[in-house]
Amino acid sequence: MIKSISAAALCVSAAAIALSGCGNKEAAAPTVAANTSAAADFPAQFMQQLIDAKPGDVIELPEGEFAFDRSLSLNVDGVTIRGKGLDKTILSFKNQIAGAEGLLVTANDFTAEDFAIEDTKGDGLKVNEGRNIVIRRVRVEWTSGPKTENGAYGLYPVQSENVLLEGNVVIAAADAGVYVGQSRNVIVRSNRAERNVAGIEIENTFDADVYDNVAKNNTGGVLVFNMPDLSQPGARTRVFRNKIIDNNTKNFGVPGTAVANIPAGSGVVINSNDQVEIFDNDITGNKTANIIVASVYSTDLSKDGMSAAFDPYPEGIYVTGNRMSGGGKDPDGLQFQALRVAMFGLTGALPDILWDGYVDPKKLIDGKLPDPLRLCVENNGAEVLNIDGPNSNKAPRLAAAEHDCALPRLPEVALANGLAG
Repeated sequence: MIKSISAAALCVSAAAIALSGCGNKEAAAPTVAANTSAAADFPAQFMQQLIDAKPGDVIELPEGEFAFDRSLSLNVDGVTIRGKGLDKTILSFKNQIAGAEGLLVTANDFTAEDFAIEDTKGDGLKVNEGRNIVIRRVRVEWTSGPKTENGAYGLYPVQSENVLLEGNVVIAAADAGVYVGQSRNVIVRSNRAERNVAGIEIENTFDADVYDNVAKNNTGGVLVFNMPDLSQPGARTRVFRNKIIDNNTKNFGVPGTAVANIPAGSGVVINSNDQVEIFDNDITGNKTANIIVASVYSTDLSKDGMSAAFDPYPEGIYVTGNRMSGGGKDPDGLQFQALRVAMFGLTGALPDILWDGYVDPKKLIDGKLPDPLRLCVENNGAEVLNIDGPNSNKAPRLAAAEHDCALPRLPEVALANGLAG
């Protein structure tokens, strides 16, 4: 069942209160006043619709910019929220005084499309423990630009299954713009993430395809992480056909969070995740490195201790067929700056791929990792720099020859119920 806010509200425009075609000429003056009232009444009407929603409802949002001072929530399965466009229907939380998220969804079979969420106190759109989730052509933005005080996550499905994030735009999140955590069976495609700390992040998630996205001017472009002591680990992520460009924004993440460790100038970062393919991407201009492969031991997070069940080593990583250039010229942090100068001179650059060198000593056979666990690179002669993290970076070395190998390709992620169609 399609529910519209009201006939008057449908006439509200972000550019002007009165729109042509709403009412007749004789009623033109009263329509302006009526529409002004409708704009003011819309937040309460929308909140009530979320409360009254029933499975199968389609809630149609009008064109306009509308102010909310508290979080919205939905806990009914099978609801669609649809606006008039990501630059036409704008839900502003600039003056939010209650709640953290803009919209919190705890439901299955949920679709959000064609609207914007701006300036939330916390996360923009969070979906918790949902199945069959579609978020498409939604913009989440903090309009004053990158600031630590911004909300952490833009689009934030967590502990969810069968998820499609498509055609969205996220700008200036203080943690990750597009984030999927502790989830299964995920497609993230054709999104744009700019000026976030992390543009796109897949964390502790099984079976994710990340493709045809633009990650530009973030601190780190695309992250594939496993973090300790969460409800599940993650593996089997494919990152392909993306444009991961100039991710050199100064890190403005909250100190102590995982992304606060990301050096500015990071293209793709893999941390403690397994079976990751990076292929057919344009990865350019990331001033620390175009690709970083690391263990949690290279972060501050390992200092607090980890459960024995957590596997901190990235294993089965395959880098092939990417177009990489212009990276490593001005790395973030004294450690990387000193490494660049010591190994490549004042005018040199770090190689396209940095690896911290951590491997699980329990899995070595005759001093080597078994083939399925290796970092393999077949990428047009791309160099690999092992920075020798386990030995406090005492003997970094170029190591491309050690990683000249191939791994079996991962299968395509297929979403159930035709969500990816």
